[in-house]
Amino acid sequence: MNITILGAGSFGTAIATHLADMGNSVLMWTIDKEQSNSINSFGINTFCFSDTKLNNKIKCTLDINKALDFSDRYIMAIPTQFVREVYEKIAAAKNCRGHILNLAKGIEITTGDLLHKVQQETCPQLVYSVLSGPSHAEEVLLGCPTAVTIASKIEKEAKCWQKLLTGNNFRAYTSDDVIGVEIGGATKNIYAVAAGISKAMNLGDNALAAIACRGLAEIMRLGEKMGASPLTLSGLAGVGDLMVTCYSMHSRNFRLGITIGNGKTLDEARKELGQVAEGAYTVRAVIENSKQFDVEMPLANGVYRILYENASPSQILKELFTRPLKAEIKF
Repeated sequence: MNITILGAGSFGTAIATHLADMGNSVLMWTIDKEQSNSINSFGINTFCFSDTKLNNKIKCTLDINKALDFSDRYIMAIPTQFVREVYEKIAAAKNCRGHILNLAKGIEITTGDLLHKVQQETCPQLVYSVLSGPSHAEEVLLGCPTAVTIASKIEKEAKCWQKLLTGNNFRAYTSDDVIGVEIGGATKNIYAVAAGISKAMNLGDNALAAIACRGLAEIMRLGEKMGASPLTLSGLAGVGDLMVTCYSMHSRNFRLGITIGNGKTLDEARKELGQVAEGAYTVRAVIENSKQFDVEMPLANGVYRILYENASPSQILKELFTRPLKAEIKF
């Protein structure tokens, strides 16, 4: 079938490749003329994976109307902070009544909203689903075994995307917990930054495990207040994504943390990375949400202070280890 992918970054390109390899025709939309021309003329994405020849079933366009007319199945593969802008373009372009699957993992900084709410405010006529889970674009592109969760409030919608995407070592599970899947996908990036900082400081494997585990505790506390199911956060979209993001050099957020831990400023680290690391944005929204919902998130707060208040990683480490003693779990 025909599938439209809004965005031509690394994950959008990896999903496009996966879908095309299963026989679908894919039209990607971008605002970068050089990128579009290169994909159409040479099968090369100049932005990412430039050493990989793309499937000839993948094409690209600069015209959002053409992209929207190509199919009624849209995949949103845009960095979180630009998602609202793209939805507004969709709303202005045509009265779409199709289906949208969101791949972005983050929280809108300006509003503190999860992305299903952004969609509801801008394009409520689209039927919404979200995909998350441990799925590095580099490995999806290579066809490495990958398992993800697709959530929608409409069961048959999630199952339709599940059937469309499952195949060639890519397996999708379904859920009706949109909030849980979005919170898991967004918040794990914060702790990947913390893990990268820890790695740069040579704090050891024990510290990395503690960050992932205590990070999950913070995610679950916030998730509960925002309406997520703990079972969702103990699954692929929670623990699974958290693990792969905190331990892999494929993770932009992990690499950003390493650069920060090596003494670079956030601006310097972003320039060196050359790609969007959502955790640096998401932590701002999460800290505001933690205040709103009265949720204690010392690790997330520590990351925020390192990135935006010039706190040193060693100072934050000392503060974390001198906090008042407490039980790990209260029943």
